[in-house]
This record gives sequence, structure tokens and C-alpha cells, in this order.
Amino acid sequence: MIDVLVVEDDPVAAAAHTLYVQRVPGFRVAGTVHTCADALRLLDRARAAGTPVDLALLDLYLPDGHGLSLCRTLRAAGHGTDIIAVTSARDLAMVRQAVSAGVVQYLLKPFSSAALNDRLERYARYRDTLARTGEATGQDEVDQAFAVLRTPDRSALPKGLSAPTLEAVATVLREASEGLSSAAAGAAAGVSRITARRYLEHLVDTGLAVREPQYGQVGRPELCYRWRVASSR
Repeated sequence: MIDVLVVEDDPVAAAAHTLYVQRVPGFRVAGTVHTCADALRLLDRARAAGTPVDLALLDLYLPDGHGLSLCRTLRAAGHGTDIIAVTSARDLAMVRQAVSAGVVQYLLKPFSSAALNDRLERYARYRDTLARTGEATGQDEVDQAFAVLRTPDRSALPKGLSAPTLEAVATVLREASEGLSSAAAGAAAGVSRITARRYLEHLVDTGLAVREPQYGQVGRPELCYRWRVASSR
């Protein structure tokens, strides 16, 4: 399992983020705190107990300090906890500072549970990519590890695909625990079977979904698409 600390000063937002994390397979909430000081204390206790926290969802504007200052304090103290910044700060200078402080993802408020789900699943795949010991086989392996953290550029979709329809099909697939055929996905998303299949294949190509044959009573097997969930670790 991947342990996550939620650091958010707004009680309502903190509760929502905690709920979002709890719904993602392979993740569990190690704690929810509202200040830099409480975050540092929890992370120190977890490390001392031999159960260091893997990831923090960190608001940048906290009542007792800035989130990026906390990042630097954690690194200076030897904490290896990864950071996803969750903030309303859109200043590009702030984004650059976040990268310098070791933030692995930057998620702008307000965001949906689906958006956080996507970031968490990508983070899990990033960890899986780097889970083995030893050296990288080459530049391609290093590039792959960093690439899985990035959300696909919606403006660079293949010709004929649109971001709103992609989001609709992705949402339908993500919420289908048993997987879906292209016909079922199309019906749920309000598009044709052929259109749904194009978007489902795009999700497979980008690593967000998997396809497998589903055998019925008679005839040829039908392709079933499933959302690729985070693996437990």
C-alpha cells in the first residue's frame, strides 16, 4: 500500500481530499493535518516507527508557513516523502519553485476526484517503474519513469478525438468495476460504439486502460476494457 498524508488547512477540503484518496485502490491515508508543524510531527513519528509516509498531498498556503518551506525542511531532515502540491497558486514562478523543492505533481484547485485519482494512479505507476534495484538499462527507462507522472496533453490528442468526449469515456470506464465493452461504454457516455472504441483504444495506448477478450456463450470473443488501477505495494 502507498501511505498518503493529507496536509490542508480548510477542514472541508481536507475531508474531501481524504475521501478521494481512500477511494483509490492501492492507497491509504496515513493522516490528515492542517498545519506545517503537525505535518512534520506526523512524518517524524512515522519514520521513527519504521513506517515512513510515501506521499503527501500538500496545500501550499498553511496557517503557520508555506508548503514549499515545509518541503525544504523535510528534505533537509532526510525525509523521502514525495509531494503532490494541491493549491490555487497559478503563478508560474511558484510552479518553478515547486519543481526546485522536489514536488512531483502540481494540481490546481478546484479539482475533481477523477483528476486526483488520475494523479495518484500515475504516481503508483511511477513508483512501480522505479521499484527494482540496480541501474537503469538506458535513457529510455529513465524517460519512461518520468513520463508516467505527466498527464497527457489534451491539446495534442490524435486527430478526430476531443478532450470532452475523452473525459466522458474515461469517467465511464473508471467507474465501471467490471470493465466495459465499447458498446456499453458508448451507451453510457452518449456516443456510438465505434466512437467509444476509438477513445478506449487511445486510453489503452496511453497506459490508462487495458483490454482483454471476454468470452460469451457463442461467437467471437468481445473486447472488454478496464481502467488500469494502482497496484498495491
